[in-house]
Amino acid sequence: MINITFCTITAFIITYLAIPSIIRVATIKHLYDVPDERKRHSSSVPTLGGLAIFAGVVFSYTFWSAGFSIESTQYIVAAIIVMFFIGIKDDIVDLSASKKFAGQLVSASIIVLFADIRITSLFGVFGIYEVNYLFSISLSMFTILVIINAFNLIDGIDGLAAGLGAIAAFTFGLWFYNYEQIGLCILSFSLFSSLLAFLIFNFSPATIFMGDTGSLIIGIILSVLAINFVELSFASPPYEFNFRSSPAMAIAILMVPLFDMFRIFIQRVLNGRSPFSADRNHMHHVLQDLGLTHREVAITLYLVSIGFIILALALRHISSLTLLIVESIVVIALSTIPYIIRYFLGRFQNAKKISA
Repeated sequence: MINITFCTITAFIITYLAIPSIIRVATIKHLYDVPDERKRHSSSVPTLGGLAIFAGVVFSYTFWSAGFSIESTQYIVAAIIVMFFIGIKDDIVDLSASKKFAGQLVSASIIVLFADIRITSLFGVFGIYEVNYLFSISLSMFTILVIINAFNLIDGIDGLAAGLGAIAAFTFGLWFYNYEQIGLCILSFSLFSSLLAFLIFNFSPATIFMGDTGSLIIGIILSVLAINFVELSFASPPYEFNFRSSPAMAIAILMVPLFDMFRIFIQRVLNGRSPFSADRNHMHHVLQDLGLTHREVAITLYLVSIGFIILALALRHISSLTLLIVESIVVIALSTIPYIIRYFLGRFQNAKKISA
């Protein structure tokens, strides 16, 4: 417990103290995120906040996990470092999508092939349990890449990616503590605390953005935590809060960025566009179009994320497939509401223009 407390304090202090210096350097070197037609901030904002998150997480995790380190610690840190360098280069000079994806692939390969952190079973989803090694590798790589890109894409307004990442990391951390997985608990709370410190500067109006450096680091760490969460839920002895539907529970914890990514990809493909093309159809953009401020959008989506966690906790004893179906119905219903409101608001405004 002492190590967990100190790792949380250390990560917070390092991140909090690093950010003012990063802002000064970014200002001197003109390393800004410049406003354009897709971005609502009115002035240039430094975009190297991921540096502080990286420093806080890596130092706190490696320092305080001594004696509790899991066998894969060195590979987890190596994968984080790969994401750090890919992100920092993209934030400074812009990296092509192919090189960015190649870096993600290297990082995912380190986690799956060297750390051996992978999904070994579907745990009864569609009646499938243990899967063969090649399928396990493919599924695990896909899962990691999806989570990384989900957080990379959700980072569209002040405080959103950091807040959702903090909620997920805190939830995973509590579970790992309950299951006496102290090394993973320290990793979870190091990320949670770093993001909490970052939010002081990133919550609207933001004075710094995390950039791709931050969102890629959040994605790789949460993918490690999610896979371990799913695997250990079945491998560990039953505790007070055991999750027999752990795959669906993991999805619930990451529901907002995951669903938004899949929804936007499907929408773009149906419109005959590349799924990786940029637009303003993310859920946070839709909520902004309804008149909500950055703060209101972020808080709304925080509450949605917490709501899905509570829903999954309440239904944790049902099968994964059943819980996945329930989650899908709820998230589709919730995501439809803003579109309905926007549609009727648009019609109302058009009617007013015609009558005028």
